[in-house]
Amino acid sequence: MRPGPTNSLADIGGLRVGNAQDAALKSGATVVVGDAPFIASVAVMGGAPGTRETDLLAPDKSVAAVDALVLAGGSAFGLDACSGVVDGLRADGRGFRVGAAQIPLVPGAILFDLLNGGDKGWAKNPYRALGLARTAPPRPRSKSVASVQAQAR
Repeated sequence: MRPGPTNSLADIGGLRVGNAQDAALKSGATVVVGDAPFIASVAVMGGAPGTRETDLLAPDKSVAAVDALVLAGGSAFGLDACSGVVDGLRADGRGFRVGAAQIPLVPGAILFDLLNGGDKGWAKNPYRALGLARTAPPRPRSKSVASVQAQAR
């Protein structure tokens, strides 16, 4: 197996990868959106995992593919980044059809970064906006992809 030009998920055809960050918050969200629904899997570990819809990824579930995946900071607040992605995908007409309903399937997971020194005194959860920001049309693929690190100190 040979790595692609950026040695990242961005090298996989049909996937768009983006990150939205808030410098004052010292946190952000990374979103992987498929051009079409895609198969995904997960292994949830740790003493206090924070996840959304990851049970959908088990092989015995009725949903065979998802529209996007989200990884965010913010502990439980960060799970709202998935809601922003769902909003963006729904506006684009994406999602799993159930009768007349169309439901974008967006599993996600978070990490705890609430004590990293960022401004956490907000009145409105900022993670929904971070998720929505990453469902915008992708920029042209480039050979340089920024590395984003979690700051969970």
